[in-house]
Amino acid sequence: MIRANSLPEAAWRKSTYSSDNGGACVEVVDGLPVVPVRDSKNKKGAALAVSRSAWASFIRSL
Repeated sequence: MIRANSLPEAAWRKSTYSSDNGGACVEVVDGLPVVPVRDSKNKKGAALAVSRSAWASFIRSL
């Protein structure tokens, strides 16, 4: 795990399918050697860093 606030310059994004009504969303950062993933409601909390290939596999399985 990494601290999400250790990436202050990162451009976190969430899916365009996500709404802004407080739902259960995750945010990711593109363009890094790993893909940090965090809870959109806890922007300073922990972020899970997964390999790009693992993230791609996860997205394909959805």
